[in-house]
Amino acid sequence: MPRSLITGCSSGFGQAIAARFLDEGWEVIATMRRPATEGLPASDRLRILPLDVTQPQSIAAALHEAGPIDALVNNAGVGMLNVLEGAEIDKVRELFDVNVLGTMSMTRAVLPAMRQRRAGVIVNISSSVTLRPLPALSIYSASKAAVNAFTESFALEAAGFGVRARLVLPGSAPETSFGKNAVARMGMDTPEAYGPFVQAYVQSLRNVTAKTSALNVAQAVWRAVTDPDAPMMLPAGADAEAMFRDTARSAA
Repeated sequence: MPRSLITGCSSGFGQAIAARFLDEGWEVIATMRRPATEGLPASDRLRILPLDVTQPQSIAAALHEAGPIDALVNNAGVGMLNVLEGAEIDKVRELFDVNVLGTMSMTRAVLPAMRQRRAGVIVNISSSVTLRPLPALSIYSASKAAVNAFTESFALEAAGFGVRARLVLPGSAPETSFGKNAVARMGMDTPEAYGPFVQAYVQSLRNVTAKTSALNVAQAVWRAVTDPDAPMMLPAGADAEAMFRDTARSAA
């Protein structure tokens, strides 16, 4: 029975991805900083483990408990909606520690076993915000752009050993708690000078009808894992797909 390990399963995309893999008959290792069963389906093929992707000892303990992994989904991430001048640098470091170094650390930790078996897939959850410049998202976009660049280059290193790496780029998903959690963790103390600008942008986001659901992301991840011919970047959600098409047309 194939086994997947998914980070960031306390809510949203992580839970939907875990549910999809369980539905497909996989064994699922669902990880999160504070283990809880809420929102995850009951299954004898589901294990929930504590994991902080910024802590090497936590990574080592989780992988030791999990056993061999056929697919790693690096979903754990932190958001930030703020202009550069309003962001505390310590918070910026924390965000990069989770989004970029956490992804790299997890990938590095599972790679030796996958390389030796000459099999395995690593899917990194990025974001459609990397497809075009957007205000009040410069820091978050930079972290996800780093994930994109890392994954595309890493894929070339891993391919010779039978290991695949892919990117999934979700759009805006208001049904999840990602935005609320980001504000709670990172704050949103926008400087007064930028207030009207940021408020207008936030309102414009609310007016967009095309959105992304957690199920869209789960489907894209499933394809990335199971389809050897899946492209390097898979947009997930109507808004992400539209942005992806627009970017492709602009580049043509």
